[in-house]
Amino acid sequence: MVAIFALLAMILKLPIGVSLAFSALAGSLLGGEGIGLRHLIEGSFGYFDTILIIVTAMIFMKVLQASGILDTITSLLLRTFYKKKSALLLTAMFLVMFPGMITGSSTTAVLSTGALVAPVLIKMGLSKVKTAALIAMGGILGMIAPPVNILVMIMGAGVDMPYVGLTIPLLIIVVPLAIVISLWLGYRDIKIIEYEKMKAVLPPSYHKQYGFRLYLPLIVVLVLMLGQSVLPKIMPDIGIPAIFLVGSLIGLGCGRPFNFFKATQKAIKESTPILCILVGVGMFIQIMTLTGARGWIVISFLSLPSIFLYLGIATSMPLFGAVSAFGSASILGVPFILALVEKNAILTSSALSAVAGLGDLMPPTALAGIFAAQVVGEPNYFKVIRHCLMPALFELVMGVGVLILTPLLDKLI
Repeated sequence: MVAIFALLAMILKLPIGVSLAFSALAGSLLGGEGIGLRHLIEGSFGYFDTILIIVTAMIFMKVLQASGILDTITSLLLRTFYKKKSALLLTAMFLVMFPGMITGSSTTAVLSTGALVAPVLIKMGLSKVKTAALIAMGGILGMIAPPVNILVMIMGAGVDMPYVGLTIPLLIIVVPLAIVISLWLGYRDIKIIEYEKMKAVLPPSYHKQYGFRLYLPLIVVLVLMLGQSVLPKIMPDIGIPAIFLVGSLIGLGCGRPFNFFKATQKAIKESTPILCILVGVGMFIQIMTLTGARGWIVISFLSLPSIFLYLGIATSMPLFGAVSAFGSASILGVPFILALVEKNAILTSSALSAVAGLGDLMPPTALAGIFAAQVVGEPNYFKVIRHCLMPALFELVMGVGVLILTPLLDKLI
């Protein structure tokens, strides 16, 4: 199955979701199970909850963009912190991460707020390739940050682990990395410039025109997400998709007018490639389970000494992510969680998501690196990847370190 998948995706250049679906069909036929239609359909709905979250999150992001809310927040934060180098870099990193935190997609982060932040950083002295590297790493960190981490959702669905209790473990990984990586890439090069020069490259602000109501969609979404954890007896859990839809509908009347139907169309169009991957991943995992291949992989990993298991995690997950980080999470992440079953699955899946997320930097796909290069106008994305090597190593060490220290962290939190 893996060989057919690699052939279809890397040599024939078929879409990742289609390649996964055909590989699953081939696995069913070669495993003596025939076409296995019931299992293919059942598998395609395996990540239906995650698909709903992605669709509604993308709609919410498009509402924030179309209404001017995202531009206003970006402009406000950069105006506030532009005099302090450290604060500016951390603000830029957070802004790049934000769409990824909402949608679970590094590409969305790079192409939305990444494109807004890039001109400011370049104007303040950061080179194009370093700006692109910061944007690429910010997209990846946003993808693994709470509240929406699709990689963990995929792994959790494979081991029947509910998507709860992940905020603190993910923040333990993401916050130190965001601080270290942003300062590593930018502190030496960035310079404080005059306000008027910076103002020329800032996105427009609609704060004076619409006032406090601009921020209502974000406030409502945050209250609904945090309220069910802080006040469970008062605040009902309506589900993440419903929360994003409520925020989107509120956003209709909070900023500049826009066509909601066109915004939702654009959201669906941009999220379709990710949704197809999840459908294909569900089929792939279902057939691997049906034929016994998944169990064989788990047993093989369980028989490895610990040092080789961690070495396998550190190398195989990012490398497989060259095809798809989501594919890496499902095909390798689920067996790795089962191989580390004696440890806290929430901490384990959080750490594995950090390792798998690095797949978005691996050629030939290298989604985060390629799109970040496009944002700054750099034709050779390998120059961007080169500046991402050390930050990626930081993330890899953090991910594997949390895996090793899981028993200690479990006691602490």
